[in-house]
Amino acid sequence: MFRYLAAVVAMLATAVVHAPKANLTLEVARTEAQRERGLMFRHSLPPHTGMIFVFERDEQIAFWMKNTLIPLDMVFIASDGTVRRVFADVPVVPASTPDDRIPQEQSQARYVIELPAGEAAGDGIAAGVKLDLHGVADTPS
Repeated sequence: MFRYLAAVVAMLATAVVHAPKANLTLEVARTEAQRERGLMFRHSLPPHTGMIFVFERDEQIAFWMKNTLIPLDMVFIASDGTVRRVFADVPVVPASTPDDRIPQEQSQARYVIELPAGEAAGDGIAAGVKLDLHGVADTPS
């Protein structure tokens, strides 16, 4: 299973997103399968890296931390790049937690960025900030 996950991760395109204090190199998850897998089973993320989840339209989106092994910041972003909400330092849940008891973070968004915990604040990302997402539009599916 881990070889399969590694192969899928290697196939994801990356994009650079410009935040106020850093350029972020993000893996782009566009398909349902890519979004579902997300950053599961990762043991670490280097600074200024993560994943951006791309949805078809601005809508109510919920994320949870099932099989996510590292704490993350989750950034919910509108279609125009404006940050709507940041959930900072979302903790890891024990693997034994039943699915219906895993907390969900949710907000209205077209994009969601996941970064290592503490990264969003350090990179100047907060509600109301506008991120440059032009690099995301140029990545293949």
